[in-house]
Amino acid sequence: MEKINILMVAAEAAPYVKVGGLGDVVGSLPPALRKLGLDVRLILPLYDAIDRKKFALRKIFSNLAIAYAAQTYRVNLYATFFPAGRTPVYFLDAPEFFSGPEIYPRQGQSDRFLFFSAAVLSVLPSINFSPDIIHCHDAQTGLVPVLMKTIGAGRFEGVKTVFTIHNFTYQKKTSPAVLKKINLDIQTCHSLALDARDGDINFMVQGILNADQVTTVSPTYAREITTSFYGAGLEKIIRRRRADLTGIINGLDLDFFNPARDPFLVRRYSARCLSAKKENKLAVQKAFGLPVDEKIALSALVSRLVWQKGIDLLDEKCARLPGQLIILGRGEQDQEKRLKALTRRFPKQISVQIKYDEKLAHLVYAGADIFLMPSRFEPCGLGQMIAMRYGAVPVVRATGGLKDTVSRQTGFVFQDMTQPAFFGAWQKALDIFYQQPRQWRRRQSAGFRKDFSWTKPARSYAFLYRHLLDRRTKKN
Repeated sequence: MEKINILMVAAEAAPYVKVGGLGDVVGSLPPALRKLGLDVRLILPLYDAIDRKKFALRKIFSNLAIAYAAQTYRVNLYATFFPAGRTPVYFLDAPEFFSGPEIYPRQGQSDRFLFFSAAVLSVLPSINFSPDIIHCHDAQTGLVPVLMKTIGAGRFEGVKTVFTIHNFTYQKKTSPAVLKKINLDIQTCHSLALDARDGDINFMVQGILNADQVTTVSPTYAREITTSFYGAGLEKIIRRRRADLTGIINGLDLDFFNPARDPFLVRRYSARCLSAKKENKLAVQKAFGLPVDEKIALSALVSRLVWQKGIDLLDEKCARLPGQLIILGRGEQDQEKRLKALTRRFPKQISVQIKYDEKLAHLVYAGADIFLMPSRFEPCGLGQMIAMRYGAVPVVRATGGLKDTVSRQTGFVFQDMTQPAFFGAWQKALDIFYQQPRQWRRRQSAGFRKDFSWTKPARSYAFLYRHLLDRRTKKN
């Protein structure tokens, strides 16, 4: 079978630069696809936050000319390989657009990613790589397919595009006037004219309307976003592409999230020795300033502290439950303030640490008995998979990837986005923890046995790519 060439375009990818789940996915999928025999390469912006020495970046091209906003910018192209395997990664160096400490600054995002999208297509001939498919991730790269059809017309004939929605609510909007910077206007193509009717250009909309295939990160989320409740105002747009919409569950980096080898744990363990979790539990209780007692049920939440995650359901009622609650994360200031107030009121039951700490997060997963994800929506979710990988039993709402990955055999699922429904599922988990230890251990073991590797998702993407190329062949 002829090798398929894939160019992935994204705003972030672990381990180089990561803000959220997008970075985890884009950092894991290319190497997994390469193991299946696909020639996959990734291109990212070269932000100031990326450590050039640590990741052995080498300059492969200098002073490449990019026409943008009636000027000619000179960019450099760097390259390295993913730490695992020989998957190439390219970095576009343009200080005028990618400098500064933030990946997603409040000002200038549209300019940053419009330039990035145009520059990717401009520098592609320099790397001597002819992709069969360009796979774009999230709204930051949503203009790539329309640019291929307009200013890139002729150069990309026959090249297919895939656009993956990681979170439908994170849309990039800008004034239609910005299009002049790349010699376009709203009359250039139908999708731009349609989009501009409401007074802006939405990068997410352009990705959806112009890509040959649209994917998102779970089958349930793919169905949900066609509804008004989950559609973030774009449900009518995504319905236009319903026939070309596929949901593929993300995987986990099983080497990084491995309690048997995790360097961040006090005691490593496997499914065969789950009792060793207790040493991590005692360490977590101590780290969060709670009474140290292995017999007390320890519930945990590791998350961005935002409305989407259902953080507002957590209030003083948590302190009335028979157990302890720890929360690790950062987010909206009002939520942070409210949660810190709960810690002051109930210091023996609730403890909150307002920060993102990868090492501490691993210890929390390893020490927790129960892992909470009461999300209003969750495109895929990694927390519930990590929790099961570490023997913590998840309590989740039946939405998106949570519904697709957690069952009654591995956790506790509630339907309604209400406090009674959430606390009812949480209380049921606590009842079984205290009263039915054998059933609790069965749930832990069932979660441990689930395959969350990238093998199955990578095969699904490979099948999708081949299907797209088969359609191209039949059309020709």
